[in-house]
Amino acid sequence: MGPLFPTTCVVLFALNAAAIPASISPEDYAADEAERTINNEIFDDYRGKGCVDDSGFVYKLGERFFPGHSNCPCVCTEDGPVCDQPECPKIHPKCTKVEHNGCCPECKEVKHFCEYRGKTYKILEEFKPSPCEWCRCEPNNEVHCVVADCAVPECVNPVYEPEQCCPICKNGPNCFAGTTIIPAGIEVKVDDCTICRCHSGDWWKPAQCLRRECLNGQS
Repeated sequence: MGPLFPTTCVVLFALNAAAIPASISPEDYAADEAERTINNEIFDDYRGKGCVDDSGFVYKLGERFFPGHSNCPCVCTEDGPVCDQPECPKIHPKCTKVEHNGCCPECKEVKHFCEYRGKTYKILEEFKPSPCEWCRCEPNNEVHCVVADCAVPECVNPVYEPEQCCPICKNGPNCFAGTTIIPAGIEVKVDDCTICRCHSGDWWKPAQCLRRECLNGQS
C-alpha cells in the first residue's frame, strides 16, 4: 500500500482553488454602473421634470390633472402642481350628508325636520313646549315661537296653576295695607283706628288709609 501524503496535497490544492474568487473585468464594472443609472432614473423624484398623483401616475410639465378623487384640478409646473382654488358654494347649515368626491364639497341630504330643546318635529308641526309658548316647525327647518303676553295681575298674591301660562288671582283683586292684604272695591278696617281702600285699577300701589276716631276713644 503506497503513501497517503501526495493524495492529501491534491485535496488541499483543490480546496484552495475553489476559494479563489473569479477575476472581474472592466466590462463588469461598466455593466453595474449602467444598471445603477437606470435604477436612479426610475426611482428619482420628478421635481422640475413632472408631477405625480396619489395613484403614482406621472404627468408632464404643463399637463392638467387631478391629484386625487377629492382634489381640485392642477397644472404640473417645474415648482410642482399648481391647483385651482375655486370659491365653493356654502354648505346648507341643515345638511346631514356631505360628499367630498370633487373639487368642492357637495351636500347630498338636508334634514326635513326641526330640532327644539332636544326634540324633533315635522315640517309645519305645531307644538307647545311650555304653557306660555306656541311654536311651529317652519319649512326652512327653523322653529318659530310666540310667547304669550300676560296682563298684569290685579292682585299682590297671584298664583300659577299647572298647565296655565299666566298667573291668576284666586281670591280676586286686592292690595297691601301695610303688611295686610285687603280685597279691592270696599273699605276695610285694618285696626280700631284705620280704614283702608285699594286704588281702583292700580293694585300694585299701597292702599289709601284714613285714621278715624278709634273705637276705644283714643285719637
